Amino acid sequence: MAVRRLTEAGMRILARNWRCRHGEIDIVAVDGDALVICEVKTRRAGWYEHPMAAVRPEKATRLRLLAERWLERHGGPPPGGVRIDVIGILLPARGAPVVEHVRGVA
Repeated sequence: MAVRRLTEAGMRILARNWRCRHGEIDIVAVDGDALVICEVKTRRAGWYEHPMAAVRPEKATRLRLLAERWLERHGGPPPGGVRIDVIGILLPARGAPVVEHVRGVA
């Protein structure tokens, strides 16, 4: 669902579940001339926190570190720089999932 949301927004997917010793990037994409590091959080509706609330400052710091590692291994920053996005997917008990995309969270 997250990849579909990004491609529908005109982005090109470069990698999914990219790993290094510091962690994992869920989706790496290109939006125009910018590199997008995208964190995906999925939660069931109910007692759990909203998926977007799961990206706290510590997670944002880790995503910036992972973005640096990606750039080191793939030729440096693009002309449009790097942006960190979050896609939250909320799975209700009934009905269609709710997908929310927030750009530039960190």
